Amino acid sequence: LEFLDEEFHQKRELKPGGSGIPVSDKNKKEYIERMVKWRIERGVAQQTESLVRGFYEVVDIRLVSVFDARELELVIAGTAEIDLADWRSNTEYRGGYHDNHIVIRWFWAAVERFNNEQRLRLLQFVTGTSSIPYEGFASLRGSNGPRRFCVEKWGKVTSLPRAHTCFNRLDLPPYPSFSMLYEKMLTAVEETSTFGLE
Repeated sequence: LEFLDEEFHQKRELKPGGSGIPVSDKNKKEYIERMVKWRIERGVAQQTESLVRGFYEVVDIRLVSVFDARELELVIAGTAEIDLADWRSNTEYRGGYHDNHIVIRWFWAAVERFNNEQRLRLLQFVTGTSSIPYEGFASLRGSNGPRRFCVEKWGKVTSLPRAHTCFNRLDLPPYPSFSMLYEKMLTAVEETSTFGLE
């Protein structure tokens, strides 16, 4: 379990003795998990450790251990009132959808019907965070820089919506009615921790 680090032109072991373990069907899941962990932590492990240590010096670990990551973010950042006009005016559409498409009109009608907490969950489902940039939705960022909220036509009407958090994109099937769209959207936002994220 090793790989070639192209940045430094050398092989890196993903675990002790990894150079002697070939990647196979049996261990490919472990290889991918270790590779992702290495890429995320590369160069910031020491800083992350210092940040966590400092956080726990200020906040008792017993007080925050009851929260999952999503809940902790809401406790720390609070809940902001979402400006729907700003959100809508800074959303792009793909795959045949446009601002006046019936499914998009239903989508925004569903979002208007949601309470603020459900709107924040939808935002978190699609972007990976319930935080809104200080400058508004025009300043949303994806994994590689500025990235507007996007709704793309995707999937069969029997499918549930799917999110690509790195790209702030919601894949929304072309549902045949508002009631079906609303129910599918509600399922998506209520099950963000276990459902349809890529």
